[in-house]
Amino acid sequence: MNCAQRYPGAEGLPGKTWRGRILNGRTLAVLMAAASLTACATPHLAVGPRPGVPRDPGGSATPAPTAPGTMRPYQVRGRWYKPQHQPGYNEVGTASWYGQQFHNRKTASGELFDMTLNSAAHKTLPLPSIVEVTNLDNGRKTRVRVNDRGPFVEGRIIDLSKAGAEALGFAAKGMARVRVRYIGPAPTRDQDRTLRQARGFDAEPPRSADSELGRAGAGGPWSIQAGSFSSRDNARKAVKSLAEVGRARIKQVSGKGQTWFRVVVPSGSDIRKAERIRQAVAAAGFPGATLISGR
Repeated sequence: MNCAQRYPGAEGLPGKTWRGRILNGRTLAVLMAAASLTACATPHLAVGPRPGVPRDPGGSATPAPTAPGTMRPYQVRGRWYKPQHQPGYNEVGTASWYGQQFHNRKTASGELFDMTLNSAAHKTLPLPSIVEVTNLDNGRKTRVRVNDRGPFVEGRIIDLSKAGAEALGFAAKGMARVRVRYIGPAPTRDQDRTLRQARGFDAEPPRSADSELGRAGAGGPWSIQAGSFSSRDNARKAVKSLAEVGRARIKQVSGKGQTWFRVVVPSGSDIRKAERIRQAVAAAGFPGATLISGR
């Protein structure tokens, strides 16, 4: 199920390019507005008048502090949204996803939307930023780059890319109950390893019995499981991306009529060293990396 729906009557959404020209010695702003807005990806609409701007007795608007276009209030179907920094943001709600029809189109942040990368749309968080999303229906967790605005559907708090929905295991279902936790500002796009997670990540249910650091009775040697994939090609891509971290390898496992390809990094018998390697694997674009006992 794809969540794309169109919504007319949007105005004031950040992201639209402003153009001006000089006429009779005065500058006239030419504002371009689009006729519709989707529930998922955000077209680029002109920034409109800001609500609640104080005025002096003469009736002129008091200059407001300059804010990036992506942080200015905007209006969709008569409702105003006010982006703001929310370091303690931690909310539970419904997630949906969007994909093919918005692929390679510009997002509200100006970046191109790539449905194969871990990204998302949110109504008010800073752009771009990183959030951790947990699927409360199955326990899967991933981090995504928030670089777009939406979803503008009642009851939904985040719109994930197709890759994000696949990582969390609800692409076929269409929606899921999730927890969204703000991590912090995102690095530049070319340095954001969150986006470079291979598709198919976390496709296999987590091995909770082996994932507890220092679990009583669990001994070395230790390994770090970067992810589990339904495709050998995706597993190979993950191995390649971990070349600077360690000598990753692929373990093929089968069960219940399915075959998975686990990517693991052997980490020795020192649990403290293994934990440092786990953190390095997570920083390399695999935030769900887990410590497991055995080679």
